[in-house]
Amino acid sequence: MNDSSWGAPSQAGYWGPTDQGHGHGHAHSPGHGHVQGAAPAGPAYDAHEAPQTRPMPIVPDVPQYGGNQDDDRGTARLSGSPVRNETKPEPMPDAVEPAPEPQKKSAGRDLSAAIGVGVGLGAVIVASLFVVKAVFVGVIAVAVVVGLWELTKRLDERKGIRAPLVPLALGGAAMVVAGYVRGAEGAWVAMALTALAVLVWRMTEPPENYLRDVTAGVFAAFYVPFLATFVAMMLTADDGPQRVLTFLLLTVVSDTGAYAVGWRFGRHKLAPRISPGKTREGLLGAVSFAMVVGALCTQFLIDDGAWWQGLVIGLAVAVSATLGDLGESMIKRDLGIKDMGTLLPGHGGIMDRLDSLLPTAPVVWLLLVLFVGSG
Repeated sequence: MNDSSWGAPSQAGYWGPTDQGHGHGHAHSPGHGHVQGAAPAGPAYDAHEAPQTRPMPIVPDVPQYGGNQDDDRGTARLSGSPVRNETKPEPMPDAVEPAPEPQKKSAGRDLSAAIGVGVGLGAVIVASLFVVKAVFVGVIAVAVVVGLWELTKRLDERKGIRAPLVPLALGGAAMVVAGYVRGAEGAWVAMALTALAVLVWRMTEPPENYLRDVTAGVFAAFYVPFLATFVAMMLTADDGPQRVLTFLLLTVVSDTGAYAVGWRFGRHKLAPRISPGKTREGLLGAVSFAMVVGALCTQFLIDDGAWWQGLVIGLAVAVSATLGDLGESMIKRDLGIKDMGTLLPGHGGIMDRLDSLLPTAPVVWLLLVLFVGSG
């Protein structure tokens, strides 16, 4: 709002006579109204003989503090006259703010959806694992292809890295089958051929960023299908379904123990720059849960297994699962995303469930081969 609306003169702070001269005396006649800054003219008051006075400014309303003295106070402050009966307003008592209610710890995910999806996936896995081994190999291959799709899609969206999906998907599925049929030798051969296919496939596009794209493609081939091949290799043993079940149970129990203990007792951050939600207390929970379940599984599920071997396997699984989770957290933090996908409500994407399983598979496969043989 400008000054004129408050009745301020043309020159701020100047209250003296205006520049109205004798030639403008007729402007003060009653027929023309009153001009601001000049004394009113009339029969008993001549404008030329009147003492020079200051016009009364129009002042804004002052805040009401009570009583009828507010008009006098506002006028007195602007006119310079003393203030009569001026009293300071009593300070208002500070409002007492209600104490904030203590916030409950949030689990950070939709537990009902997560549990429902987890139970459904578990039922599919167990049914395919103990009915026909080949069906479970197909389940692994499908998970690998979907995981590769999520990973390459996020690389393209966030970094502009175009790792070729077609040779990765075909080579990844072939890698899982080769590992089941021909063992470690077949897995390595399929891995080499998949990497070669990635190099050749990318040649059909312009050479810009060729090295970046094929490097990401070879990384994706190793990270997803090659590590998943060790699950198929576990399945080839006589007690293969029991070995795979032990591997899955230990990984899930490790993740559950870390989550439950960390959420309830977590105080000290494990790797705050990578995954702020993980705590050292959670890691201890993962180790404890995994070692107990590992001892039970090797004693009652694995042929010729002993409980102490399960303690070692459980400890190794807790460490490898945690490192795998942190590894994918590094990838997601670099890409600036929270989840790799949205396919599984409450969990994220397939890759968000494979993060701890993939690096744990070769660890469990190797320890079981060392302890009880390849079967």
